[in-house]
Amino acid sequence: MFIYLCKKIAIPGNVRLRCISWNKEEGFIACGGEDGLLKVLRLETQTDEAKIKGLAAPSNLSMNQTLEGHSGSVQVVTWNEQYHKLTTSDQNGLIIVWIIYKGAWYEEMINNRNKSVVRSMSWNADGQKICIVYEDGAVIVGSVDGNRIWGKDLKGTHLCHVAWSSDSKVLLFGMANGEIHIYDSNGNFIVKMKLSCLVNLTGTFRIAGIHWYHGTEGYVEPDCPCLAVCYENGRCQIMRDENDHNPVLIDTGMNVVCIQWNHCGSVLALAGSLKGTSPDKDVNVVQFYTPFGEHLRTLKVPGKQISALSWEGGGLKIALAVDSYIYFANIRPDYKWGYCSNTVVYAYTRPDRPEYCVVFWDTKNNEKYVKYVKSLISITTYGDFCVLATKADEDQPQVRISFHLDFITGPLFVTMTRTHVIAASKEAFYIWQYRVAKKLTAMEINQVARTRKEGRERFILTAILKQVLMLFVCFQGTRDPICAITASDKILLVGRESGTIHRYSLPNVGIIQKYTLNCRAQQLSLNCNSSRVAIIDLSGVLTFFDLDARVISSTGQQVIGEQLKLERKDVWDMKWAKDNPDLFAVMEKTRMYVFRNLDPEEPIQTSGYICNFEDLEIKSVLLDEILKNPERPNKDYIINFEIRSLRDSRALIEEVGIEESSQFIEDNPHPRLWRLLAEAALQKLDLQTAEQAFVRCKDYQGIKFVKRLGNLQSESMKQAEVAAYFSRFEEAERMYLDMDRRDLAIGLRIKLGDWFRVLQLLKTGSGDSDDALLEQAHNAIGDYFADRQKWLNAVQYYVQGRNQERLAECYYMLEDYQGLENLANSLPENNKLLPDIAHMFVRVGMCEQAVSAFLKCNRPKDAVDTCVHLNQWNKAVELAKNHNMKEIGSLLARYATHLLEKNKILDAIELYRKANYFFEAAKLMFKIADEEAKKRTKPLRVKKLYVLSALLMEQCHEQMQNAQRGKVKGSETASALAGLLEEDVLSSTNRFADNAWRGAEAYHFFILAQRQLYKGSVDAALKTALHLRDYEDIIPAVEIYSLLAVCACANRAFDTCSKAFVKLESLETLSQEQRQQYEDLALEIFTRHCPKNNKKTDLDDVLESGDGKLPVCVATGDPILEYRFWMCSVCKHCMKAKERSNYNFCPLCHCSA
Repeated sequence: MFIYLCKKIAIPGNVRLRCISWNKEEGFIACGGEDGLLKVLRLETQTDEAKIKGLAAPSNLSMNQTLEGHSGSVQVVTWNEQYHKLTTSDQNGLIIVWIIYKGAWYEEMINNRNKSVVRSMSWNADGQKICIVYEDGAVIVGSVDGNRIWGKDLKGTHLCHVAWSSDSKVLLFGMANGEIHIYDSNGNFIVKMKLSCLVNLTGTFRIAGIHWYHGTEGYVEPDCPCLAVCYENGRCQIMRDENDHNPVLIDTGMNVVCIQWNHCGSVLALAGSLKGTSPDKDVNVVQFYTPFGEHLRTLKVPGKQISALSWEGGGLKIALAVDSYIYFANIRPDYKWGYCSNTVVYAYTRPDRPEYCVVFWDTKNNEKYVKYVKSLISITTYGDFCVLATKADEDQPQVRISFHLDFITGPLFVTMTRTHVIAASKEAFYIWQYRVAKKLTAMEINQVARTRKEGRERFILTAILKQVLMLFVCFQGTRDPICAITASDKILLVGRESGTIHRYSLPNVGIIQKYTLNCRAQQLSLNCNSSRVAIIDLSGVLTFFDLDARVISSTGQQVIGEQLKLERKDVWDMKWAKDNPDLFAVMEKTRMYVFRNLDPEEPIQTSGYICNFEDLEIKSVLLDEILKNPERPNKDYIINFEIRSLRDSRALIEEVGIEESSQFIEDNPHPRLWRLLAEAALQKLDLQTAEQAFVRCKDYQGIKFVKRLGNLQSESMKQAEVAAYFSRFEEAERMYLDMDRRDLAIGLRIKLGDWFRVLQLLKTGSGDSDDALLEQAHNAIGDYFADRQKWLNAVQYYVQGRNQERLAECYYMLEDYQGLENLANSLPENNKLLPDIAHMFVRVGMCEQAVSAFLKCNRPKDAVDTCVHLNQWNKAVELAKNHNMKEIGSLLARYATHLLEKNKILDAIELYRKANYFFEAAKLMFKIADEEAKKRTKPLRVKKLYVLSALLMEQCHEQMQNAQRGKVKGSETASALAGLLEEDVLSSTNRFADNAWRGAEAYHFFILAQRQLYKGSVDAALKTALHLRDYEDIIPAVEIYSLLAVCACANRAFDTCSKAFVKLESLETLSQEQRQQYEDLALEIFTRHCPKNNKKTDLDDVLESGDGKLPVCVATGDPILEYRFWMCSVCKHCMKAKERSNYNFCPLCHCSA
């Protein structure tokens, strides 16, 4: 930053000032002094000219009101900015609150305690409360409306300072003995503050000031120190909060009287005095520090004794109370900013975010892009590129540049050239090389087109930093730290604090020269041919050094490098011209000077920062004005200045003529002046002079334009072309239309991209080519609205332009899916747009429309995939079957898995059955039947499930046999054999496939036996129950033998009953209690009845004869001994012929008989 005194106001009567305070919001300055002096002043800048806005504008007093009411010396003044009030206090303890009414200040409230003097007053952050501390230890906290909230008498203490925390929960009280006590907002003592800055000092020291920045404009870094405590002996500590045990410590070496933060907490100002050369003469100074203790600048102030200071609301001015004067100083902050390729890059802090807000403002199109960067250190620009340097996280204590490469610790200096980025700390510097991709490859262009089509943005990095570090130069343990760097394409200059400059060659980075200066450089800048360097030192003195001059030193030796005689003071910015090594612009205070060969032109009043100096024009940006409202930069704050030679040449051409002025330009040649002459000659259709001037300024496009003009016969046509060349498009169009050349007017508007005007011109006439142009215009206007996301407007023009592709995008963005469906229906089959429309439907879950679009473009597989993706499995299976797709099996498996995951087993069975996958369906049905059997649900339900599974297996066998018949075209025997072999494979891998009806048989006989028993057919029940012994693997043995025992006992077949009880008692699945119950029941039965059976049945005779197993009648449970019986065609089970007449269906499988 740079600071200089700019204004001085004398107080009438030479009354000495004691205090001063600047209202940050409204600009009022209150100053209090001896004999009850209290004044309210206001500085206003009034100018309508944008060039001299800000600090460059003249400032006058718009208010100078003396407030009457105090009799004693006014010692404290403080503003309540939220409620527009001024609070003042004098040495007699009188407190007055003032308000403004109709442009003047009046008393609102008075309070006079009369016991002691007020030493300090402070409003909290929201202006709701004020804390007043008296010298005798009394503390009063009051509200904004004058009511007392609480009071406290801190006996035995003398108070001198008070400060609120930003959340109004903590109060700091500064004591006369130098201690600082921490209290809560209700006046309860918490703890004494640890004062690290007074370590190793004995005695008591008076507090000069306590100021707590409340974060109203954000912080320069997360967890930034914001609480400043300073003592009169110059010792200062800056803390992050009241309990910070590791504060930033500063020893200013001066007697401090007052301290204050600027508006954003980035600079702390300390006012006081330094011991002069003579004992009785002190020098008034103001020192400026960062929150981290880095010294920025020292301002010397005339006068005997400085008593107070106060910052202006924007941080660009500071007011100093010295004796009976108010001095104003202008401040030129070191903004974090840069300029590259018509883009101003600037950074600022916001209270709602911990990071810096970096704005990239395209001044040409007036568009901006915002990037949030944590712990930003600097912004450096060159050409089209920008480098952001940031601090790394605490766990990685390096500095990072925007290419994400680790860097060294400490302050950072960054510069860049066309090919290199150089960054330095105080001890070392790094160099990286970067390259620029001149053209995009075809692959990148295709990628851009594809990503744009998909609706996503993609940024192509055109500057690629080499991952390998080119060079790292380190000066470990150096006593001569780096203080500034600059570079060009040829050389790198590194400035050292001792005043030496080291010159390195680029790109091989070898030291080739050392120069000695008479000052310590703060800023270095090379001219365009690297022959001279400009040096701005710490005190703002600008000097120049010729790097290549060879001179004889005082010792008689030849040395390289010469200090030039030009010296300028109070310089805070400078810029060399890009195209002339002898031209440069300098900012001194609020004036800009342009130098040619070290001779200055007349100054220009401005306070802008210089962006660019090229083509005899200086581009300047009023950063002060922009940062007042950084979210809405105004193009009026970009100012272009022409240097004298350009202004003189323009005036000469206008006043004297082309021929005479060409001689002046010949004597003072510059491409910009020749271009100016060429343009003037074009205006007058002096084509020969224009061509010569374009040749001199090497403007090939201009030469071609003049040649084209020479081929035109019509003067009016030439004038129209010249008007278009100078961007007077309305005039050119009017000339074309007057010549009845509507085609040329349309062509002009097409080149400009003004399609709205093209449409208007096309509607005024007719022609064969107009239809194609109309279509093109409608599509271009549609693109205009689509780029601005005005989809409804875009649709209207795309419809007229018959641009179906963009129309589909607009319908999709508008969520007009009916319109999208109608568009798909209107397209012919296999149209290239149909897949894109189908994918749009897929993204919003519209399955039917997506399938229709896919089928229309003959992509059934995508249609099936869509159904699967959207869980429309029935539709997917149907489509796969209709289009004979080979992967239907895998599709069914995925769908079935999907259903099984949701526990929809019956739905999965139905899916397999409909798709003729009977074996998979049967497996699932057997699984359900087994699970139901284990649950001991109703036997009839279990039987039905087993019957269903068996029926599915029968269908599976039939399907296999039919398939084999188709494959084996030989004899029936061969095909049958092949079918049986395939069934054997199934049987060997699955238990149920061997005898699918076994489960159904078990539960059929189980139910039949119980029905017969309850009907009283005990003999038949026993015969049926005996068959259940073969099904112990399906029905639990305890149920089988319990039923058999009951049937046998009822039939008085006690031998069979005894065997059943023996089996029951031997079952391992029974508990001891159950087994005992069976034993007791058996004992009770067989003590009454002998376990013998005297009946002998026909069945026993047959079994004894050894004829083997007989078929069983599924209707009665009896073995079939007759040769004639009925067999079911489905389940192949038998029934006695005499029972056939009683049934219309098979008793087992319930198929029609």
